[in-house]
Amino acid sequence: MNRRVHSKVVKASALERLKDRGVTLEGIAEIVYQMQSPYSKNLTMESCLESVAAVLDKREIQHAILVGVELDQLAERNQLSEPLLSIVREDEGLFGCDETLALGSVFGYGSIAVTTFGYLDKHKIGLIKNLDTKNDGPVHTFLDDLVASIAASASSRLAHRIRDEEEAAEARKEDDISDVPNQHAG
Repeated sequence: MNRRVHSKVVKASALERLKDRGVTLEGIAEIVYQMQSPYSKNLTMESCLESVAAVLDKREIQHAILVGVELDQLAERNQLSEPLLSIVREDEGLFGCDETLALGSVFGYGSIAVTTFGYLDKHKIGLIKNLDTKNDGPVHTFLDDLVASIAASASSRLAHRIRDEEEAAEARKEDDISDVPNQHAG
């Protein structure tokens, strides 16, 4: 008999997988800060962290984390069949399934998220670079791209939120100006 898995269980499991692999929300937030600070002088790490947490509330990213980390772990234990095992273990350059899985969740956050993901995939900033570094340690073929996806989505979410806040502040200023009585009337 199939049972439906409660969303709390899925989220907790996805967050645990990230933690088990050495990925912290703060590490992702640092990438978000680096991507967004040139555009917002008042940006805080707290707002970046809040945006990362909001992205991780989405089932699509939780599912992608569970699938990607599982595939990385299976490759570490040599439990994938060949040639897939070698492709995943070596993070073969022409293997695009890792980016495809990660990119799927980015689309919900618009063009800023898509272009930011592409930038992060190419330039491997912060935690992404640490995960992408190939050595004889853990396999992170999927995880580095998933972290880029989370950071890109959180960056886009934050960019839109900052713009909304700026526009709301401008509107309040305009309302304040229009409330001042005209001294030259009469």
